[in-house]
Amino acid sequence: MAQRPPSGIWVALLSAATFGVSGPFAKSLLEIGWSPGAAVGVRIGGAALVLLVPVLVALRGRWSTLRGNALTLTIYGVTAIALCQLFYFNAVARMSVGVSLLLEYLAPVLLVGWLWIRSRRAPHRLTALGSVVAVLGLLLVLDLGAEERLDPVGVLFGLAAAVCLVVFFLMSARVQDSLPPLVMAGGGMVAGALTILVLGLTGLMPFRFVFTDVVLAGWETSWLVPVAGLVLISTVAAYVAGIVAAQRLGSKVASFAALTEVVFAVLAAWLILGELPGLIQLAGGALIVAGVVCVRVDELRAAGRAARDPLNQPNVVEPVPRA
Repeated sequence: MAQRPPSGIWVALLSAATFGVSGPFAKSLLEIGWSPGAAVGVRIGGAALVLLVPVLVALRGRWSTLRGNALTLTIYGVTAIALCQLFYFNAVARMSVGVSLLLEYLAPVLLVGWLWIRSRRAPHRLTALGSVVAVLGLLLVLDLGAEERLDPVGVLFGLAAAVCLVVFFLMSARVQDSLPPLVMAGGGMVAGALTILVLGLTGLMPFRFVFTDVVLAGWETSWLVPVAGLVLISTVAAYVAGIVAAQRLGSKVASFAALTEVVFAVLAAWLILGELPGLIQLAGGALIVAGVVCVRVDELRAAGRAARDPLNQPNVVEPVPRA
């Protein structure tokens, strides 16, 4: 088995960081009257337009690649991009952002369970420990209050978002060599944008736009600034980096590394919105990092065992990573 390159972790952290700053950008738009559907629609539709030219260049003379992966791109765009955000925003509409994030980021634990079912082999102790530590850290980072009231429908939406996130990691890790990350992200964005358009036209995700100045980091600026950040940083860069990370690390490690998005989101809210994180949240961030390290070390140990005894290994449920 090929050794998984250390750079994969850094790419995963880059993806988590760029995803994490989406909250402050989106919040500045919501505060001036944008609907969640409008923010999601501009985010995905704008990213699809930005990626269109690079994708066309990458596919020049290779249109058979697009035709051969049309179903993959459609499922990825509809499920991992459009429905994931639809379910998450519906959860936020019924519960706090903290609880909704917690439910969505149960995805790594669900993924460990899925791989357990597929391989019929229980996860190693270090992976199980990392799962528990990461979830505890997530609870601390989100700083949930005891007075939080759970809405049953909201919980279902949050869990549905978690399932869609699992699909993102699985499909990103299993993409074929013939389908570059840029094409995967661009094709998925087109499918996702069309899905969001249908949801908007049918009223399931209402669109409401307000074109006035916003406040970012204490400065009043044009609404185009958070839109540009949401499209270029939190979507284009984030999804491309996320796909590359999943290909290099495999779906399990990449999903745990993605938990650091919550830490980056807290830091971004501090720097951009002035929402200072507390000591409990910082401690939670340390636990999330510890959980990621546990899972990563377990993966490296498994790779070492496979290298020493390649004939005595279970069926591989992760893709062989590329250098």
